[in-house]
Amino acid sequence: MDVAITGLTKTFGRSTALHRLDLEFGTGMIGLLGPNGAGKTTLMRLLTGILRPSSGRIAVGGHDLGNRSGRASVKRMLGYLPQHLDLYPDLSAREFLDYIGLLKGVDDKRERRARCERLLDEVGLTDSAKRRLGEFSGGMKRRVGIAQALMADPRLVVVDEPTTGLDPEERMRFRSLLAGLGGQRTVVLSTHILDDVAQTCPRVAVLAAGRLVYDGSTSGLTASAEGRTYRVDTSGPQPAGGHSIANAAATGDGMRYRIVTEQPPAGAVPVAATLEDGYVALMRDARAPR
Repeated sequence: MDVAITGLTKTFGRSTALHRLDLEFGTGMIGLLGPNGAGKTTLMRLLTGILRPSSGRIAVGGHDLGNRSGRASVKRMLGYLPQHLDLYPDLSAREFLDYIGLLKGVDDKRERRARCERLLDEVGLTDSAKRRLGEFSGGMKRRVGIAQALMADPRLVVVDEPTTGLDPEERMRFRSLLAGLGGQRTVVLSTHILDDVAQTCPRVAVLAAGRLVYDGSTSGLTASAEGRTYRVDTSGPQPAGGHSIANAAATGDGMRYRIVTEQPPAGAVPVAATLEDGYVALMRDARAPR
């Protein structure tokens, strides 16, 4: 499934959320990163047809989201898990998926039930299929959310902040689930959590202030901090001098900092870069005066 975004701009009154965005991607998983207010959620809503562009074009599988027939075609091949999904607390997981199947046009009762059972198994909820959704944990609800997004066997799946608020075990389970989605589908994963992208997405796009500041391999983003990442151990104040701090941790003797900088302070030790370091380096470069 090919997605082509050309000159995409979205304004809300006097505020511009996206500035002439150009981005193309196909089958597989792509991560969408960026700070709060970067335009990630706006882009998700534009991709799903919830919002309309102020200017520019989005084409999904050759269908133009700018017209009614194009939006109708895309919605038939779309699965969407928003950041906040309203579930029906009195329905069981099986009943909820059956209902979603009806809404998505899976009219054959036998086929719909077969899909429900298959998806419940894929998300690890077969043993809880009869439980009311109101009794589910946050992680279980997110798994139901993925199941409902896949109910119509979509070719494009859009997932917005899927692991926010989950405990570490549920987050790892959810990452494994996401990693299996991109084989035959196009999956867009929007998140603040860099580890989610590192574990699941070979490609990443990064937004800052509504502009695309990086589009490439996840390993390439990590490499952008190579030669600029250092470890500083100190029992005094944090390193000064305009460095960007990627991480800080307490030690028995003080603090250990990971910094991204072009001019390391005395005593700084060079270390191999991580994706977090690469992201910090990219944001540092995006803020630099030109």
